[in-house]
Amino acid sequence: MKKGFEQSTFSDSKTILNTKTKPKVKNVLELKNLHAEVEGEGIEILKGVNLKVNKGEIHAIMGPNGSGKSTLAKVIAGHPEYEVTGGDIIYKGESILEMDPDERAHAGVFLAFQYPVEVPGVTNTTLLRESYNTIAASRGREELDPLEFDDYIREKLDLVEMNPDFLERSVNTGFSGGEKKRNEIFQMAVLQPTLSLLDETDSGLDIDALRIVSEGINKLHGEEDAVVLITHYQRLLNYIVPDHVHVMLGGKIVKSGGKELAFELEEKGYDWLESLAKVNGEAK
Repeated sequence: MKKGFEQSTFSDSKTILNTKTKPKVKNVLELKNLHAEVEGEGIEILKGVNLKVNKGEIHAIMGPNGSGKSTLAKVIAGHPEYEVTGGDIIYKGESILEMDPDERAHAGVFLAFQYPVEVPGVTNTTLLRESYNTIAASRGREELDPLEFDDYIREKLDLVEMNPDFLERSVNTGFSGGEKKRNEIFQMAVLQPTLSLLDETDSGLDIDALRIVSEGINKLHGEEDAVVLITHYQRLLNYIVPDHVHVMLGGKIVKSGGKELAFELEEKGYDWLESLAKVNGEAK
């Protein structure tokens, strides 16, 4: 469906959302009855997802394996493995269904992968400098030369307590699980997206790595951006307090609430929500 979707999701394309003067939009993301299936297989995964995410908010999406959480993040980011068959994805007031993954990245959509990809032979510095400058060029901003970028990038290392040696290592190659997840948040810090989709950022992390990653996300989050956390476990939400918690079952959001909903899920599990999975994609 869409052209090249790789770890960086950046290319030389200059196309981004229309930047002409428009009324300010409170919603960073709005999903309208979103349906999606595996490309070419006719297997529907998302079955009518409705969601609004405003500036300054953190939303947590929880649910059992196979409920559609990771698919939802990939579809928003434009992964070519999936085809949108109904509904719409509105980002900052405009539909992005026709935008390729790199164009969505230029516009400020960032996806931290559940399983970060290794890129042998490409250093972190090279990947991030090319990504940063490609985004800067697409937005009409000044690009940074290697020395300027080195100064800029080193300011971000402390956010995730990364050793400067990591800058010259190949992207994620030979990294531990925790190092890969910290590297994803490091990329987020450098690229400063408007919408961050964090797919199970807590998986595989020990308690110290979880703390470091969570503190980095909290420091990066502000009034002008939005974060969507995808997680199985309430423990991440001990460190990153969400404004809203949503439960996905059967490809739909079947229940929404405040942070207390996460505690209820931790206590009861998901079985008690099965009856809500037949609701037409509306959060209750």
